[in-house]
Amino acid sequence: MNGTTYKRCGCRDPHTGRALGAKCPRLRRRNGAWSSDHGIWHAQIELPPRADGTRRPLRRGGHATQRDAENTLATIHTLLALADPSDPTTLTTIADAIDDAHRAKRAWPTVAEIRRHLHTGIPTDQLPTLADYLDQWIAGRKRLAKTTRRAYASHIRLYYKPHLGTLRIDRIRRAHIVSMFDWIEERNDTIRTARASTDPTVRATVKGQRITGPATMHRIRATLRKALNDAIREGLITTNPAVLLELPSGTPPKPVIWTPERVKRWRHTGQVPSSVMVWTPELTGAFLDHAVGDELYALYHLVATRGLRRGEACGLPWTNVDLDNAAITVDTQIVQVGWDTEFSDPKSAASNRIIPLDTGTVAVLRAHRARQHQDRLAAGRDWQDTGLVFTHADGSPWHPAVVTDRFQALTANAGLPPVRLHDLRHGAATLALAGGADMKTVQELLGHASYTLTANTYTSVLPDYARTAAEKAANLIPRAAPA
Repeated sequence: MNGTTYKRCGCRDPHTGRALGAKCPRLRRRNGAWSSDHGIWHAQIELPPRADGTRRPLRRGGHATQRDAENTLATIHTLLALADPSDPTTLTTIADAIDDAHRAKRAWPTVAEIRRHLHTGIPTDQLPTLADYLDQWIAGRKRLAKTTRRAYASHIRLYYKPHLGTLRIDRIRRAHIVSMFDWIEERNDTIRTARASTDPTVRATVKGQRITGPATMHRIRATLRKALNDAIREGLITTNPAVLLELPSGTPPKPVIWTPERVKRWRHTGQVPSSVMVWTPELTGAFLDHAVGDELYALYHLVATRGLRRGEACGLPWTNVDLDNAAITVDTQIVQVGWDTEFSDPKSAASNRIIPLDTGTVAVLRAHRARQHQDRLAAGRDWQDTGLVFTHADGSPWHPAVVTDRFQALTANAGLPPVRLHDLRHGAATLALAGGADMKTVQELLGHASYTLTANTYTSVLPDYARTAAEKAANLIPRAAPA
């Protein structure tokens, strides 16, 4: 079963018309050496018999040199050596894979492909494309939250199917994924250039299109990384090329405080220094004073002072509010899926937490409960008993997007520098730091999963308060005369 190599051509005898094959005189030079410009090299080997015991000789031509033909034999020997000679079933399986590749005129299977075939029982040519695998993968993830499933489906539809979907799952390489992300970067550049154009027709070409930021790119990659990790566990592939990919830092921008100087420049130029801005205590107070009387005032007060997420505030039930002991328990939220909403568990295990309340917030919630009771009496049979703290006049929940829109309108009407509703949560953390709370306390207040996340996010706001602390510390030293 060692195999042989030989050379032959397609010439025919001019008298009989028969193929000369290996007997053509032009195959060798006068000195007996092989001619380099005539004929084609072939490899011949006897593969292990089929399952029914029949022989199967294999002949493979098309080699430019004898070394190429010898390499074919070496490849076949390497693949057959993966089986224990005493295991005829495995040997037959490998020989079948080699024979199938030969008959289909495909490249020889690799060692990794043969091992995978032996492990899973799936022939290499039956492995799914990435598009087919991702469809099966997401359909099999029965316990995914709707928001996560929606994100996965979006990444698959917008990026992976158009760019990588036709590739067989075992043939995806890091370069393929890099090429896809290069396309995303190029699309971002196109959108930026069009937006900066003075031609309204050019700007209209990208209307409604959004730039894909670094954080979103990391989430896109995470979808493929998770899917391919599952494919490894299923034995379909042996390595995950998405793990090796490097992307721009997805670190979120750190909060920047609206100092008087920044507010002044904003009023003059309209420029916002960062995508994440935080009000000073004075600006937060001005907003809450302006919002008094709005039916969502208590919600905004709670977010601004205690740092709840929007969904946590919208989904807060009265059963989790203990005003006598000045505490609330966060263990549920309302999440937005498209425009639809649903109740869900908090963002992470750390988000399940008990938050202490100050006396002012307790008073605000008591007043809010009294007004809600009046709404219940006025609604009568039309009252929807959701049990939630923050509801419309008929007891129905507030849609999170409406809560955000109303906040933006109140901010604009008050003439305050812009922040997002989520930035009120940042403001609550800043207030806690300014009040002397340590970073661990702030982490627990916000329900962050790690201390590092809290520290990295709020280190940027500390210098603004560190100066105040330094002044207070210096003033504690008695001096006979001013320095």
